Amino acid sequence: MNKLLTIAIPTFNRAELLNKQLTWLAQALRGFEAECEIFVSDNCSTDHTQEIIKKWQELLGAVTFRSSRNIVNLGVMTNIAYCLKSASSKYVWTIGDDDPIQERTLSYVLKILKRHPDLTLMYLNCTGRESLTGQLAIERWFDSDSDEPTVDGKAAYQTHLNRSFGGILFISAVVYQTNLVQLAVQKWPAATSNWASQAYWAGFCAAHGSVIVTKDVYLECTMGASILDRDPTWSLRVRYDFIPEIYAKLLEIGYPSRFCRKMILQNLRSLTDWKIFFGAFRRWPILSIKLIVPYLGLASVCVWEFLLPPDLSKMELLTPVYCLYNRMRYRSAKTRS
Repeated sequence: MNKLLTIAIPTFNRAELLNKQLTWLAQALRGFEAECEIFVSDNCSTDHTQEIIKKWQELLGAVTFRSSRNIVNLGVMTNIAYCLKSASSKYVWTIGDDDPIQERTLSYVLKILKRHPDLTLMYLNCTGRESLTGQLAIERWFDSDSDEPTVDGKAAYQTHLNRSFGGILFISAVVYQTNLVQLAVQKWPAATSNWASQAYWAGFCAAHGSVIVTKDVYLECTMGASILDRDPTWSLRVRYDFIPEIYAKLLEIGYPSRFCRKMILQNLRSLTDWKIFFGAFRRWPILSIKLIVPYLGLASVCVWEFLLPPDLSKMELLTPVYCLYNRMRYRSAKTRS
């Protein structure tokens, strides 16, 4: 690991957007060529993505610029995981090919990583803009008032999960310590079937050290541009499948049981979530049943825990039930796209 930071870009059939992002990166990298490497993972594009990559590899001759082209489309999350596994620097920053990033952002990231060499995770605060209307929907994803690291990374991560799960999932906002995130990918190989798996990878890193969530905004999330956002089953899957599974996995790696089960049960308390479920049930009854049955089983365990006396040993006895839930989710992976 000779470099400090790998800037990894997963892409598919968006050659012009990739070209625009690499144009920004070429400017931002000036003076930092020796500290960074670029890695682009082309998810079997059929447009002129390869031409764009080759052009910039020649133009950025002073920068280590690696690329890979998958022989088939591996899917969004698998391609992101591949970017993480391919990083060879101390830290890895995955960025979307279409996310607007301020020119000052890269220099800031490098400064912070050098100032805090033991940092395990960093989130860059960002705005959210609707892709269809162009309107600014979210002025600031994370409620942070300091750029200093929080030593108890697990506690800091819980706070931001609770307040802004959507921001946690923004690919371009997170910088991981490479060794830790690669270990997280290895420990849960089936994570790529969960569209919220970045929350687990980040949670794993946070559990092993200090975390920074920046006070200032450094980039913009283009909301509604992802193919996942355009999936009509997205709202159902994310509420009753992906997010509950994330909290079950966080429980396995030591996050507080009370916190995890509270977050799993939030769907039962929300009238909006039930409206989404019954609306989906009318359109996709089989899919809805496949998702709700394991979720209700997990929720029943959470309710049981609430009724038990606050004896830690008794609560730990229920952890294997969460493991069983995860196995059930893997068996129903055919319901996922």
